[in-house]
Amino acid sequence: MTDPLVLCIALPLLGAMLVTALPRWAVTLGIVAALSTASAAVALTATVWQHGTLHLMLGGWDAELAIALRADGIATALVLMANLVGLGISVYATGYFHDRIRVRSFWPLWLLLWAALNGLFLAGDLFNLYVMLELLGIAAAALGALTGNRDAVAANLRYLLVGLLGSISYLLGVALLYTAYGTLDLGLLAQGVAASPELYGVNAAAMTLMVAGLALKAALFPLHFWLPPAHANAPAPVSAALSALVVKAAFYLILRLWLDLFWPITDMAVAMLPAMLGAVAVIWGSWRALRAERLKLLAAYSTVAQIGYLFLFLPLLAATPPGPARDDLLAALLLMALTHGFAKAGFFLAAGLVQTNAGHDRIDDLGGTAQRLPATTFAIALSGSALIGLPPSGSFIGKWLLMQGAIATGQWWWVIVVTAGTLLASAYIFRVLSRAFGLEPTPLKFVTDARAEVPALTLALVSVALLGLASGPLWTLLGLGDAGGGA
Repeated sequence: MTDPLVLCIALPLLGAMLVTALPRWAVTLGIVAALSTASAAVALTATVWQHGTLHLMLGGWDAELAIALRADGIATALVLMANLVGLGISVYATGYFHDRIRVRSFWPLWLLLWAALNGLFLAGDLFNLYVMLELLGIAAAALGALTGNRDAVAANLRYLLVGLLGSISYLLGVALLYTAYGTLDLGLLAQGVAASPELYGVNAAAMTLMVAGLALKAALFPLHFWLPPAHANAPAPVSAALSALVVKAAFYLILRLWLDLFWPITDMAVAMLPAMLGAVAVIWGSWRALRAERLKLLAAYSTVAQIGYLFLFLPLLAATPPGPARDDLLAALLLMALTHGFAKAGFFLAAGLVQTNAGHDRIDDLGGTAQRLPATTFAIALSGSALIGLPPSGSFIGKWLLMQGAIATGQWWWVIVVTAGTLLASAYIFRVLSRAFGLEPTPLKFVTDARAEVPALTLALVSVALLGLASGPLWTLLGLGDAGGGA
């Protein structure tokens, strides 16, 4: 029953080793590993659906020493999203990379990043979360610099250093908790934090250090300075992974700590600071996206804004007592995160196609794109509608429940932020589409390789159709086991 927990981590690791040992078969082995890992994620989802939350202690050790794995509703939903997006990125990458050196470099790093993502979502103790966080950051920075140009190398070196700083901050918080409680297992620590109000100072210091480090990795304003250049200058499949998945992993860890570990000390005052920074991120990121000159830079700044929306849920969760209303808020938060994952991946893959065919991604010079690349333009439009929050996308439902929760808890000012962010998102998406449908054609060639257009279009369709029109099962998944912890 717990086999999928192990397979989701072991299969991409095995694939990375095989690709490294047999570089001539890199593409074939990479696709096999991608299909196998995505299948394991589907199997994990089915198992959690049938049996509820899964727990596994590797090696048969006690919780204090074992490598703990756990899959509840939240973790399972994010694992499924990450693996389906990862499969789409893998298919796209087979037609994107043509240089033999870059092909042989991409696949082991990509599968290593994939294993770290799954490991982070499924880890049940703080130290192994740190290990996966470090592996994720190193692989992401190396992948972002694959183009080899000066801007990409400089941006991803900055990304690596920032990531190391965030990891050190997180690790200092872990050290404080281990000193106080003698364990790193999330379940045992949660019991200790709840039963030890006299250690409030230690708990508060640990939470501050850990959340600050993770906020740096999640690019929460004003700690977002590293994200736009790193994501905009990376190869298209890497940009898709970084924006759709990697920053989401850092936010997931913040949410997991918030709900499962530090809930006794996360009152309204504590929740307001990240929410206020998130509100600024929504406005600032959307404004910079509107002013961006390049399509990929627009998408990168859009990620800053979309991450900001997720932090707006924290004070609403703090003000809402356990029950159906709070469950709806948590589901809405997760629905927005999932929708952004699929939509942003589709957007970046489509932007990569435009850049490959036009030789640039300057927004003002994209006239004729709709005539020459209709499927790609449609993917941009679908992804853009999900980023805006138009019905029937999943983000429309998420934003609607966010605004309902804000009014119900008397925090009406978040409605203004959401409305302003939505209007700005509409402006920058329609700016792109207006240029794409212009009458001055750019020198584009037709794309005949379905490996290029199908993944982008499929991911965009999922963000609008599946997550919007068939989001009901998400509520069921979140209700299984102990998703949401003790908060």
